[in-house]
Amino acid sequence: MNYQIKASSIADQDAQIYIKESNIDFGTTSKTAETLPNPAELFLGSFSACMLKNVERFSSMMNFTYTKATLDVSATRLENPPRMDYILYHLTIYSSDTKLNTDLLKKNIEKFGTIYNTVKSSCTISGTIETVN
Repeated sequence: MNYQIKASSIADQDAQIYIKESNIDFGTTSKTAETLPNPAELFLGSFSACMLKNVERFSSMMNFTYTKATLDVSATRLENPPRMDYILYHLTIYSSDTKLNTDLLKKNIEKFGTIYNTVKSSCTISGTIETVN
């Protein structure tokens, strides 16, 4: 599989990523540091999107139902060289389905998530999955 996106910025303004029919604004200036996502936050957003996509994917494969999934992600950045060092996540799945095996779901996400595995090769990841009725 191959992927392609486009992005652009204007001097002293912010930038956009163009993906399919979506435009995603992100901050490159100090003026919008508090209102637009920065590149590190977009990176964590991609990590989150991978996990949530796999919840949906594995709900069919593992034959469980859920109404909603939420994900909290935090990361620690090192200064020299600048990079993400540690990512911590907490995935909550809203389901009363007794067929939902969270240990197996976690194992599948960690084994088959494209972004998850890309990040794991350079950063420590730790997390939990819980279910809420």
